[in-house]
Amino acid sequence: MQIENNAMAGTLESSDALVTVEPGDSGIELEITSSVMNQYGRQIRATVLDTLGRLGVTSGHVTVVDKGALDCTLKARVECAVFRSCGQSAAGVPWGGVIK
Repeated sequence: MQIENNAMAGTLESSDALVTVEPGDSGIELEITSSVMNQYGRQIRATVLDTLGRLGVTSGHVTVVDKGALDCTLKARVECAVFRSCGQSAAGVPWGGVIK
């Protein structure tokens, strides 16, 4: 899967994350801002990169503004932003089938 357009998913509410994806051609560029960066920064990075890998995304600029989101929320936000960037509608998205 390839990031084709700019897209966002999530909110800036507590226990959520705002994920923005943009097209790119030099691999994955990941920028993370988190209120719990010192405690969970490595895990947030690993979760986002793992989710992108499972989706087959090899390039793009990904920005995550985390407000204490759980791993499952991060996965859902990344998955949603990538699908939105490809123009897939809710009816054509294989929710739960791509991320294992």
